[in-house]
Amino acid sequence: MPAGGSGAEPGTRARVARLILEHGPVTASTLGERLGLTPAAIRRHLDNLVAEGMVEARDARPHVRRGRGRPARVFAITEAGRDAFHHGYDDLASSALRFLAEKAGPEAVSEFARRQVADLERRYRPLLAAVPPQHRVRLLAEALSNDGYAASAGDAPAPGGGDQLCQHHCPVAHVATEFPELCEAEVEVFSRLLGTPVRRLATIAHGDGVCTTHVTPRGIAPAGARAEENQGPPEPR
Repeated sequence: MPAGGSGAEPGTRARVARLILEHGPVTASTLGERLGLTPAAIRRHLDNLVAEGMVEARDARPHVRRGRGRPARVFAITEAGRDAFHHGYDDLASSALRFLAEKAGPEAVSEFARRQVADLERRYRPLLAAVPPQHRVRLLAEALSNDGYAASAGDAPAPGGGDQLCQHHCPVAHVATEFPELCEAEVEVFSRLLGTPVRRLATIAHGDGVCTTHVTPRGIAPAGARAEENQGPPEPR
């Protein structure tokens, strides 16, 4: 990613930015601890990233307070920061999908999206099948992170329960803004891999900071959804 400075400064600054991208809003102290930087050093890098428009400072949510007094400040990646990491073929991909939609119709775009995520499903299915159902969301997050999605998993906020899968980076976010079929195909794969309904609550493509997916608790999932757990991806038509 672009960064100013000299010597080791650009490399360290890029590491700071990537850590913010991968872990979502995070405090300066947490960043300093993970990167082995002094408070003064991490503050210098954060100030530069904020000045460059790569990162923005926000007030932390109430549960991230430092005790009494002012709430902790957290740092989050901006749209410009995401742009510094995204792949450079978005315009070409969007043009190709536009052409496909014009020549073969919107269903062709949906079919293309399903085929794109079919390989992901084939690779992940044996991994998830080898662990108990209650561990699959976290394992899916780890697999997605290994593929560059900077994913994390945790308990979904009450009420309703279940799990929440967050993807802090989306390599196709700019393309998915115009073609949501890419997101829809991904959600279908998550549901089949986890054997329970899932629902996309937020997407980077729509301007949210994180792609957030709610995973329904298996105990209350419809029987039809659970029956799909051991099925592979649909055959290409």
